[in-house]
Amino acid sequence: MQCIRRQPKRSVSREDILQEQSSRVAALNGIRLGLKDDKDLKFLLKGSQLLKVKSGSWRKERFYKLQEDCKTIWQESKKMLRSPESQIFSIEDIRDVRSGHKTEGMEKYAKDVPEYRCFSIIFKDQRKTLDLIASSEDDANHWISGLGKIIAHSNSMNQKQKLQHWIHTCLRKADKNKDNKMSLKELKNFLKEVNIEVDDYHAKQIFQHCDKSQTEALEDDEIEEFYKILTERKEIDNIFQKYSDGEGFMSCQNLVRFLYETQQEEDAVVAAPALIQRYEPNERAKRGNAMTKDGFLMYLLSDDGNVFNPSHRKVYQDMTQPLSHYLVSSSHNTYLMEDQLTGPSSTEAYIRALTKGCRCVELDCWDGPNSEPVIYHGYTLTSKILFSDVIKAIKNYAFKTSPYPVIISLENHCSVEQQKVMAQHMTTILQDMLLVAPVDGNKSQFPSPEQLKGKILVKGKKLSRQEDPTGTNGNNNLEAEDVSDEDEAAEIEDESVKTKIQQKGKSDTLKLAKELSDTVVYCKSVHFNGFEDPSHPRAFYEMSSFTESKALKLAQESGTSFIHHNIRHLSRIYPAGWRTDSSNYNPIDLWNVGCQIVALNFQTAGTEMDVYQGRFQDNGFSGYVLKPEFLRDEQTKFNPKSITEGTWGTKKKLLLKIISGQQLPKVNKSKNSIVDPKVTVEIHGVQQDNNKKQTKVIENNGFNPKWDEEFTFDIEIPALALVRFVVEDFDMSTKNDFIGQYTLPFTSLKQGYRHIHLLTKNGDPYSSSTIFVYIDIQDCD
Repeated sequence: MQCIRRQPKRSVSREDILQEQSSRVAALNGIRLGLKDDKDLKFLLKGSQLLKVKSGSWRKERFYKLQEDCKTIWQESKKMLRSPESQIFSIEDIRDVRSGHKTEGMEKYAKDVPEYRCFSIIFKDQRKTLDLIASSEDDANHWISGLGKIIAHSNSMNQKQKLQHWIHTCLRKADKNKDNKMSLKELKNFLKEVNIEVDDYHAKQIFQHCDKSQTEALEDDEIEEFYKILTERKEIDNIFQKYSDGEGFMSCQNLVRFLYETQQEEDAVVAAPALIQRYEPNERAKRGNAMTKDGFLMYLLSDDGNVFNPSHRKVYQDMTQPLSHYLVSSSHNTYLMEDQLTGPSSTEAYIRALTKGCRCVELDCWDGPNSEPVIYHGYTLTSKILFSDVIKAIKNYAFKTSPYPVIISLENHCSVEQQKVMAQHMTTILQDMLLVAPVDGNKSQFPSPEQLKGKILVKGKKLSRQEDPTGTNGNNNLEAEDVSDEDEAAEIEDESVKTKIQQKGKSDTLKLAKELSDTVVYCKSVHFNGFEDPSHPRAFYEMSSFTESKALKLAQESGTSFIHHNIRHLSRIYPAGWRTDSSNYNPIDLWNVGCQIVALNFQTAGTEMDVYQGRFQDNGFSGYVLKPEFLRDEQTKFNPKSITEGTWGTKKKLLLKIISGQQLPKVNKSKNSIVDPKVTVEIHGVQQDNNKKQTKVIENNGFNPKWDEEFTFDIEIPALALVRFVVEDFDMSTKNDFIGQYTLPFTSLKQGYRHIHLLTKNGDPYSSSTIFVYIDIQDCD
C-alpha cells in the first residue's frame, strides 16, 4: 500500500498572513469596481448559508461566497469527486438576478417561503437557474443588491480597466505560494493562463529583463514592468506616432486630422474635443486639449472606436411606415428550451427571446387539465406549461428591451371552452396592452410600429362571417364556427408523431370561439392560395405562414411577386418539419424577398442565429428593421436571384485588413491548452455577394496574435449584405473549435481602425476579447 505523506500543518501566523493578503486583494478589486467599503460587497466576500431549491422534496443548505477577485462565486458542494472548477461560477455568466418567486422553480417549490427571502440567479448559457432562499430579508437584499452592483459596475468598466482586472486575477492565480512574488516557473504558468505559449528561451528573456533586482523573483514594480511588456500594442503605437508631436501627445488638431482622414468621421471637428474629454486619463493632456497614447488606446477600445456605428445603437429609422414594411425579429416554438421532440418547455424561453429583442413569439395551445389551456409541442414528449403563465411572462417582459409591438402567434388546438379561457386570460392579464380595435380607424393598411408602441397583437384565425378585423360589417352574433386547422406540429418528420396523428384521426377543421376570434385585429391567419389577382386584391390584414422549403421555392421561382406580396401583407416563415433537433435555416434569402416574420429557433446557437442577431442589432435593437426602399416600392422590379440594373444602391468595394487579436478566450480549459487562432470573414447577402476569406493560423497565441492580412470584397447590394467575423481554434485532425464571432449589417460598418468586440456562441459579449481591423469602403465605378 502506498503511503501518502501528510502535508505539514500551516502555522497560524501563515494562515493570518494569507487571510490578510486575500482581504487586501479583495479590497483592491472592490476599489477597481468602484465599490470601496460597500456593505453589500463586504457581505458577499464574507459569504453566507443559503437554501438551494431544486424540487418540492430537494431543498438543502449550501455555503456561497464571493471570491477575492470580485468576479466569481464559490458554492459548496456535497457531491463526491467534484472538481474545484465546477464549484465556481463567474458573475459575467449571470444574465439576471430576480427577487421573490419570479422563476418557474420558485413559483412551484417555494410558495411556503416569504418572497422577501427568495431570489434566483439566471445564467446566460443553458445552465440551470439557481433558486435560493436566504435566512433573512437582510441577507437576501445583500445578495440581490451586491450582485446587481457588481454586474452594473463591471459592465461600466472601460476595456483597459477590464484587462487590468483580468490580468491581476490571473497573476494572483499563478502565484501558487501566495508570496506576492513571481518566479520564472510561475511566470510561465501565468502565460499559459492568459492563453499564450512561449518557449523557455523567450520566457527567460522577459523574466531577466524585468528582474532588475536579480533576485530570481519579480515583485511590485518588476511585475508592473512585466504587465507593460505584456499589454504593449505596437500596432497602435505606430498609428499614434504618425499623428503625435513626438513628445507623447496628439494635439486636438492632429486628432481631427486622424478622425477625418483615417476614420472617415464627418463631424471630426466637433468629435475630437469630446473624445479627449471622454477618454484621456492624463489631466495635464486633457487641460491642454491633447491626447496621450493611453487615451488614444481607450478611444479605440470604446464604443466610439467600435466597428459597429454607434448612431445605429439607437432607433434612427423611420418608424411611421406600415408594419409590413419592416423585418420583425421572430421566434419559432418559443416555449422550447432544447429540441422539438423531448425537451423542456419553459416560460424562461419567452423571457430570453423577448430580452434578445424578439417581437413575435409563438404559442402552441392545447386543452389542459382543470379547464386550463397548456402550451407544448403537440404529439411530442416536450413538457407542458400553463398558457396563463406564458401570458404573464409576456406581459412582464414584452417591452423591457424594445417599446415596439409584440405579436403573439397562436397555433390553436383547444376546445371552444378552453379557447374562451385563453381569450379571458389575455384580456384580464394583458389589459390595455392587448390591441382589440383598429388604431385611429385605419382600415386600408397596417398601422406603423410607432402607432403600435406598447401594444400586443394576436395573430390567429378569425371567424369568416364575423366583423372583419378592421371593423367593416358582418354577423356579430355568431358564437363559433369551423375554420381551417393549420397544424404545424403535424408536419414533424418523426414516426411516433405520425402514429399519434393517425390514431387521433386529425380533422382539417377546428371550431373557433368568437371570444378568441375577437382578439385578432390585424393578423388574420389564412391559407396561401397563390399571389393575388390585382383585380381581386386580398385584405391587407390577411397573412399566411410558409414552411421554409415552400417560401424558398417561391423566392427562387417568383422573387419579384413575393416582394410585391410582402409590401402589403405579412408573411411568416417557420423551420421545416425535419428539423427536430431545433436547427435553423438561413434567413437571408427570405429577407431578400421582403418576408417580415422569419421565425428561427432562438435556443439554437450557430451561424444562422449569429446572422439573425447581427441584422437586428441595427436600429437600436428594437426588433424592427425598415426594409430597403426597393423592397417597399409598389413599382419595384427587383429580384435577388436575377439582379439587373436598377436603383438598388451604389455597388461597394470593401477593403479589410485583419491586424491583430486581443485576449481570446481558452476553448479547452486545460492549463496547457493554448489556442491556434484564425479569422474568417464572411459576406452574407444576395447570391453574387456571398463570399468568405480567411487568415493564416497563428500557433499557440490567443493573447495577442498578429495576422496583418488584407482582403477585398465586391458588394453588389450593400443594403442586403451582412459581414460576419469568426475566430476559430484551428485543429488539423478534427473540426475547428469556435472561439467567438461578431456579425453586423454592411451599412453599419465604421471605417478606419476599429475594434471588433467578440461574442460567445450564445451571442453574449466577452469582457475583453477583440480583433483589431482596418476598414475602407469605396464606391465601385
